[in-house]
Amino acid sequence: MGKKVVTFGEIMLRLATPGYLRFSQAGEYSATFGGGEANVAVSLANYGIEADFVTRLPKNDIAEACIMQLRSRNVSVNNILRGGDRVGIYFLETGAVSRASKVIYDRAGSSIATIEKGMIDWKEVFKDTQWFHWTGITPALSQGAAEACLEAVGTANEMGITVSCDLNYRKNLWKYGKTAAEVMPALVEGCDIILGNEEDCEKVFGIKPEGFDATSTGGEINAAGFESVCTQMMKKFPRCKKMIVTLRGAINANHNTWGGVLYSDNTLKQSKRYDITHIVDRVGGGDSFMGGLIYGLITWPADDRKALDFAVAASCLKHTIYGDFNLVTVAEVENLMKGDGSGRVSR
Repeated sequence: MGKKVVTFGEIMLRLATPGYLRFSQAGEYSATFGGGEANVAVSLANYGIEADFVTRLPKNDIAEACIMQLRSRNVSVNNILRGGDRVGIYFLETGAVSRASKVIYDRAGSSIATIEKGMIDWKEVFKDTQWFHWTGITPALSQGAAEACLEAVGTANEMGITVSCDLNYRKNLWKYGKTAAEVMPALVEGCDIILGNEEDCEKVFGIKPEGFDATSTGGEINAAGFESVCTQMMKKFPRCKKMIVTLRGAINANHNTWGGVLYSDNTLKQSKRYDITHIVDRVGGGDSFMGGLIYGLITWPADDRKALDFAVAASCLKHTIYGDFNLVTVAEVENLMKGDGSGRVSR
């Protein structure tokens, strides 16, 4: 198994309208769990990597159901802190064709939002750890969550642990008086691997590719144009060894193109581009990419291109799976990498 990967963030109760119903039509909701860092941990556990998800949850039956769900996916829950009053919730309305999906958060005052610096013994958590992953969602929740995340990054740096982040800018979350531009730089400075999309880099750091508009691409994206984003990010954050940008071309809510670029050693590696013509559930798509990327970089440390290809194929498959979690195996991802995207019955 090797050393474990630790992820830190919020996991929420996900309440989704059935099918393509709007919120105003729904008489019932499908209940599952999900959250950026938990989704990454589930992906890694599926691939046989020891994954430890750290969060803070209250002592109630909803939190117990959440922990049971993580355990059932072979994710370690040994370092989950108990306390606070509630599990955060998000409501999902799945869009179709020209109607976009919609998310409404009900997570104010959740257990992790009321976490404080010093509550987690990161040196203890990081025993036998090779990798720590966080996303920009966590420091957006509260000052306390941002400080706990900064503690984790600093401790990981001291202990020689690889640190990755997904910038994951969510404008609706930064409500506690600080902006992403104020909080994120100190955290990202401690990262070896940075993942983002064109909007993350622009909205948080003012870095963008020239002449790019995600809403008017028609699915066509010039990957080479993102080399400037990568070089600017790496100049701003010298610790960063690899900068990755996911490339989503939105034709409509059901039909996207999907790919990515990875910049390292002064070279831009471009992935294969997938045409996803029928999306079952795109929530967690970026997390499934990150889970695949971490697996790839751990498994093939000298082959960035193969790691990138694995990440893109893994997240392409996630778009066919309902829920936040990417429930695929290494063999299924590798089959798609080899070109088997036929969807023929396996028997």
